[in-house]
Amino acid sequence: MLAIGIDPGTAICGFGLVKMVGNKLTPIHYGAVFTDKDMLPELRLKKIYDELSVLLDEYRPDVMSVEQLFFNRNVTTAISVGQARGVALLTAANRGIQITEFTPMQIKQAVVGYGGANKEQVTFMVQKLLNIRTKPKPDDVADALAVAICGLHTAATRRWQELK
Repeated sequence: MLAIGIDPGTAICGFGLVKMVGNKLTPIHYGAVFTDKDMLPELRLKKIYDELSVLLDEYRPDVMSVEQLFFNRNVTTAISVGQARGVALLTAANRGIQITEFTPMQIKQAVVGYGGANKEQVTFMVQKLLNIRTKPKPDDVADALAVAICGLHTAATRRWQELK
């Protein structure tokens, strides 16, 4: 199974494609879509849509896993991230790709084994689980890989439970 994890944002939208065969995880491709803060908001969203479209058309993942929004301070940031998240969901929906959504706590639990893990612990485990020597940068990329891992583990658990 191939999953793409998305860490949505309008300035930086991290993505990570991870394949799972049996219980082996393999990173396929990862990076980020960067937009310039001087671009019009609609053009920033279009750039995210266009670049995610290319990725989805090229790699054809089975599932897109996206982090759910939890903001309690900056409303402007929450709206901006929500827009990027909506673009990612639309890009997958237009291609019939299954979408799964996870809270930050669920992602940390799946990757680290502890829902209260910090960013460094998540990045460390992403590197270990995917056998990546160099820390994925920016942090949004490591987060996107973590989201993909969470999606794959969840799908594997569902399949296992269905076999019982």
